[in-house]
Amino acid sequence: MPEIEFPSQQIAVIDIGSNSVRLVLYRLEGRAIWTMFNEKVLAGLGRDISVTGKLYEPGVEMAMTALKRFAAVIEGVQPDKILTAATAAVREASDGPAFCQRVQNETGLNIRVLSGEEEAKYAAFGVMSGAPHSSGVVGDLGGASLELNRLGTTGQGITLPLGPFVLSGGKDFDAKRIQSRITKVLAGVPDDYRSSIFNAVGGAWRTLAQIQMERTNHPLRIVHQYCISADEARDLADWVISQNRPALEKHPGVSKRRAETLPYAALNLIGLIDRLGIETIRFSAWGVREGILHGQMEPKMRAVDPLLAGCSAWGGRQGVDPALPRALDGWLQPVASALPEVFGEERDALLTASVCRLADIGARLHPDHRPELVFDQTLWAPIAGQTHAERAFMAATLYARYGGTAKTPRPETVDRLLSPDGQKRARALGLAMRLACDLSGRSPQLLSNAAVSVSKTHLRVTAVKGYAAMLLGSQTKRRAKALSDAMELELADF
Repeated sequence: MPEIEFPSQQIAVIDIGSNSVRLVLYRLEGRAIWTMFNEKVLAGLGRDISVTGKLYEPGVEMAMTALKRFAAVIEGVQPDKILTAATAAVREASDGPAFCQRVQNETGLNIRVLSGEEEAKYAAFGVMSGAPHSSGVVGDLGGASLELNRLGTTGQGITLPLGPFVLSGGKDFDAKRIQSRITKVLAGVPDDYRSSIFNAVGGAWRTLAQIQMERTNHPLRIVHQYCISADEARDLADWVISQNRPALEKHPGVSKRRAETLPYAALNLIGLIDRLGIETIRFSAWGVREGILHGQMEPKMRAVDPLLAGCSAWGGRQGVDPALPRALDGWLQPVASALPEVFGEERDALLTASVCRLADIGARLHPDHRPELVFDQTLWAPIAGQTHAERAFMAATLYARYGGTAKTPRPETVDRLLSPDGQKRARALGLAMRLACDLSGRSPQLLSNAAVSVSKTHLRVTAVKGYAAMLLGSQTKRRAKALSDAMELELADF
């Protein structure tokens, strides 16, 4: 898989939402996106908008304090680009233009106020940027609005007045009243938004995902690409609605302000399941901010897979030779082709290419703990474009590459996320990587003078004339024997 070189840059994104005001500093290494700094304030700008038509006054002062700090941080960091966007509250409030002018006067920041359609578009961009193979409908729930968009279309999407601050109308929470309002609004959504898959974007829904992971003891507490069924979502929503606010606040990561919005988010989820025929909810940690970044990228950069790009950028910092990953990928093909297909032919190939980019990530780790450290770093890596099962696969592969045993450091996690065939493929690929790296000293040139082949009954390692003595020694034989055993094959004599 070809590499495309793009310059590294740092971009500051300020997101002025109806509930939160946030600054994120991103480092872009080509298509790979890393979050270097992330700070938010729950200002609640849209808290009273359905009653007053204006921004929440205490929230305005909180937002101004935060934005002055953010401007100072940006002045110190000097990023290559600054992107400042405001969404529903500023867009809908009668004093929104005055707020934008005050921000410019006092901080120098120029705010771009997104239309509802633009907000929906960038939410969809964000989902696709973090998981390019996503399908279905995207729903971005903010404090004052819900944006819907369909993936794979050129449509701009729609915006609906279903944010918690709008639904509350300044009144106490009443589930029946709120559910009736949601049902009425969603009745106007066109039928072509119906989909079996729903991609949930927004802080309130991310918090629901964290609560569900805790309730079910999910082994990998990463929101991005966490999936639940519609029935699980209904059960979660019913549970959230039945809780009082102090009970919700006891959950890790649930603040007082966030606990206030969770019942509204839960009811929205039920309403969307009913109206759109949703069967699976997939949570995305990437949304409007990442979508804005995605919109800034060159078309060639957008086309690069984020998993491959992330692994290339991360592994490239440790690699001995930048040509090794591709050489290793090619060398492994006879082994990869003989192993059971797990994620589909195309996806298996991408995962093989990705782990090859990480072949040297343990180079600067302590040798006594290298397998375990590599396993944990790979499992929890902040690299987009991978499902939870694929994270387990990559971690198990790299664990075997560094000499880990058949039992990984987190067997309960791997067993729940990865099938037996997936575990077999991961271990064999890792052992094949270990064989290739050790026999060649991680030199692409030396590796090209050896080859591995697989038949129905045997695994064979050979070397070109004049290289056998250098490459096919006792250590190579041990590595090859470990691989043949993992593949339940006989090792052919050297």
